[in-house]
Amino acid sequence: MFPRFDWQAALTRGSLVFTLLSALAAPALAAPCGDDGAGFAAWLSDFRKAAAAQGISPRALAALDGAKYDTSVIRLDRNQRHFSVSFEEFIAKRVSAGRISQGKAKLKQHADLLARIESRYGVPGPILVAIWGMETDYGANQGNKPVFQSLATLAYDCRRSEFFTGQLLDALRIAQRGDLSIGEMRGAWAGELGQTQFMPTSYVRFAVDFDGNGRADLIRSPADVLASTANYLRGYGWSGKSWENGANAGALAGWNKAGVYQKAIAYFATRLVN
Repeated sequence: MFPRFDWQAALTRGSLVFTLLSALAAPALAAPCGDDGAGFAAWLSDFRKAAAAQGISPRALAALDGAKYDTSVIRLDRNQRHFSVSFEEFIAKRVSAGRISQGKAKLKQHADLLARIESRYGVPGPILVAIWGMETDYGANQGNKPVFQSLATLAYDCRRSEFFTGQLLDALRIAQRGDLSIGEMRGAWAGELGQTQFMPTSYVRFAVDFDGNGRADLIRSPADVLASTANYLRGYGWSGKSWENGANAGALAGWNKAGVYQKAIAYFATRLVN
């Protein structure tokens, strides 16, 4: 799992329009947001009631039992910095020779799967494998923060309360529909989940059960991970086989707003086939 870009400059994993829709879906709360932990318990109690009114079951709401205001999450949120490094510096860290070698092996290992995914969603395998490698080193570094505590902390915090309240509600929906158990939902500090780091709202919108086991598991199932990532890119307008010379820039911007990140994905994918 790798550092995130500043949320104020670039809300990763989604467009501004969808972020606004998520905010509209967030439950209205009587308890105010806060800048320290003093009002967290009251806020969480109100959130539980509002979420229940929106159809979240008691079983899913149990995910919030014992949740505390997490000062480590607040510190990480406050200490983000813009990526000001050059493209060359960026890829030196993200697109290493070892990661390229491993990616080429993944392309061979999952060739049949990737061909079926491309047939269904239209997104070529090298792009999916490049994203997979850049996000979590092919699933090795998914993060281990308890997602519900992280999201509850950020939803209560005044800086982006509406956005993260919507994310918290969708995290509960993931547990409710059975894609992941409550205990399995651990990830990055801002609530990203799985091997390609989906925010909960993107998980609800784009995750697919491609291995046919009855649930969309982005933590353990490479088939679900890669197909869901392809479905995400298709949702942001991916078309055709090319990613070079600016092709599909809009879809890659839907994945990550930072230009250097988009360029690095395309570069990585090209290195995988050359």
